[in-house]
Amino acid sequence: MTRAARPVQPRRPVRKPGSVGRPIEGVEFKLVDDEWVEVAEGEVGEIAIKGHNVMQGYLNKPEATAAAIRDGWFRSGDLARRDEDGYYFIVDRAKDKIIRGGYNVDPREIDEVLYEHPAVSTAAVIGVPHAVQGEEIAAAIVLNPGSEDELQSYVRERVAAYKYSRIVWDH
Repeated sequence: MTRAARPVQPRRPVRKPGSVGRPIEGVEFKLVDDEWVEVAEGEVGEIAIKGHNVMQGYLNKPEATAAAIRDGWFRSGDLARRDEDGYYFIVDRAKDKIIRGGYNVDPREIDEVLYEHPAVSTAAVIGVPHAVQGEEIAAAIVLNPGSEDELQSYVRERVAAYKYSRIVWDH
C-alpha cells in the first residue's frame, strides 16, 4: 500500500527589507515618468499597474479616468524604484505636494528637516486651505519634553522662506 504524495508547497518568496515585493501572478508593474515613458532600472518612477485587479475607471469621471488609465495601465500615485531582482521600493507619493503661493513644496522634505531636530519625537507635514496662498504648510508634531522653543527657528534656517511651517500643532 502506498501513501498519497503530499502536495509540494511553493517556496516562500525572498523578503527584502523596505520592499513591497514583486507583482502577484497575473499582474504587471512598470515604472513611468509624467509622460508615461518607462524609466530605467534603478530610477524612480510612478508605479503603473496592469491586471485583473485594476479598476476600469472612475464612475462618471471620464477626464479623471483618462488621466489615470492608459491602455489598461493604472497610475497608482506611488513613486518607487525597482531593483535588479524585480522588487519594488516605494519612496514617495506622486501627488503628495503642497502648492503654497504657486510654489510646489514636498512635505517629505520638511518632515526630514523636522526629524533632524533632537526636540522632535514625531512629525507629519500637510497642506491646509489658505485664502491667499492656496495652501499653507502645517506641521503636526510631538516634541520631546522641554524643547518647544527652538524648533521653528531651526527649520527656518534650513529651508526656503516659502517652505517653513507657519502652523504647528504640538500634541
